Amino acid sequence: VTESAAYQSNDRTIASVTDEGVVEAGPVSGETAVLARYMNNIAVCHIALPIPGEVAQEVYAKLPTHNEIDRLVWKKLKVLGMLPSGEADDSKFMRRSYLRVIGQLPTPAEVRAFLADSSSDKRSRLVDTLLERPEYGDFWANKWADLLRPNPYRVGIKAVWTLDAYLRKSFRNNVPYDQFARELVTAKGSTWKNGATVIHRDRPLTVEIGSSVSQLFLGVRLECAKCHHHPFEVWSQDDFFGFAAFFARVGHNGGLSPPISGGEELIFTKTSGALRHGRTGANVLPQVLLGDPLTIGPDKDPREVLADWMTSPENPFFAKVMANRVWAEIMGRGLVEPVDDIRATNPSTNEELLEFLAEDFRSHGYNVKHLIATIMKSHVFELSSTPVKRNVGDQRNFARAYRHRMRAEVLLDAVNGVLETEETFAAMPPGSRATQLWTYRSSSLFLDTFGRPDPNQDPPCERSSDSTTPQILHLMNSPALNKKLANDTGRVARLAASDMTNEEIIDEAYLLMFSRRPTAEESKKAAAILPSKDRRLAVEDLFWALLNTPEFLFID
Repeated sequence: VTESAAYQSNDRTIASVTDEGVVEAGPVSGETAVLARYMNNIAVCHIALPIPGEVAQEVYAKLPTHNEIDRLVWKKLKVLGMLPSGEADDSKFMRRSYLRVIGQLPTPAEVRAFLADSSSDKRSRLVDTLLERPEYGDFWANKWADLLRPNPYRVGIKAVWTLDAYLRKSFRNNVPYDQFARELVTAKGSTWKNGATVIHRDRPLTVEIGSSVSQLFLGVRLECAKCHHHPFEVWSQDDFFGFAAFFARVGHNGGLSPPISGGEELIFTKTSGALRHGRTGANVLPQVLLGDPLTIGPDKDPREVLADWMTSPENPFFAKVMANRVWAEIMGRGLVEPVDDIRATNPSTNEELLEFLAEDFRSHGYNVKHLIATIMKSHVFELSSTPVKRNVGDQRNFARAYRHRMRAEVLLDAVNGVLETEETFAAMPPGSRATQLWTYRSSSLFLDTFGRPDPNQDPPCERSSDSTTPQILHLMNSPALNKKLANDTGRVARLAASDMTNEEIIDEAYLLMFSRRPTAEESKKAAAILPSKDRRLAVEDLFWALLNTPEFLFID
């Protein structure tokens, strides 16, 4: 059937494939997958194209290995003939760690103390300390808000607030991930009292909540199989409707004008209810993925059966997709991209590593903080973003750190932290940080410009970390930013009026924004600005210039 099959390469720059199934090497070294499809059958072949030239085996043997993550990454790099970049210095490690764990910059005092610490375990201790900071809960809840936060016009303002409070409490208390998922999937009660119920208020149709849960918690996009067989996977319409049938007995009571209402709604489990198959019209029995149809009695909530299967150690999807999500948040990209699209035809860049992370996550009670710490205590996390000759083209094998811009809320908090200014948000207490916002409808031109999700978009909401011209112009010319720089009670005014020398002010600025001291050349250039007759204006110019640098805007 070779001539009748269809072929596709996931990356033609590494390897292309002809209509006859002949694989041809591309101009770029790396690894990709080539797919062959015939009728409803799919086969995947992994193609590795190493970098030309030999690397002495002892080079890989001598690479630092803090934990199993390092061993598995080095193993993949060895296959591809790649070498990792050097180690990031303490300043970069500290700044990166703060922004990855709590979404805030370290203070100058914290930077000085860390740089002065000569103990060999200071990086590991820093990770542990950050995971216990109260800001951790807000920062990671904000990430999950992108996945779950509904449009308030669909569910009402109070329900949005209740869900947000539930997410923040869950992450502050480090609720085990299997318990967190179970609470959301099986939620009952009032949308004004139990935040977990709001996802069912937001997705009242059985087919909606089914496909949302499969994508969110299993990394399986069943939506593609709603009307036809999934074009790139094994899933059929029977799988789609069988999975959705677990939610056929979810009851809804209340609301002023369902499905669009701001009123309170009660979510409960009915003793009966069925979902009709979209093609055959027949009632569908609940069916887990890769399983058989189930008959569930009236005294048992089908969602509890689903949650039992999802969180069981034998489930091949549940731990893996969360491990991939967390890896992506810490390392800048997932082992699988998109992070919630795990399938044979979209393979991981390092399947052995993903399997290890998933099993380690399971064996430690689905402890999210443990998963984060395991990743951050690897040497791979410590790598510099500066490429070396044998990893210049790497974008997916973690031979170096991947730089990307701070997300909108983190960047706004960083600007306010540097300048000692506050933001005023509707329905929030004075002094609230952007990462504490519970709705995307709080007006902010800054957040909208830097990629905050559209409040009218249904979850999961996508963000882009790409830099745009409006963002550049906003930082350069924004009246709001200029007002912060010129604030009479802000940091700039305080430093300019202080007894600090110009050199001390320059050091403070660099520690604030970059978590490092300036180089001799940087100090010289900055010092040339400050002898101005108007010291305050000169300090404003210095801070404005540093705020507009890629080093400030990006996590490196």
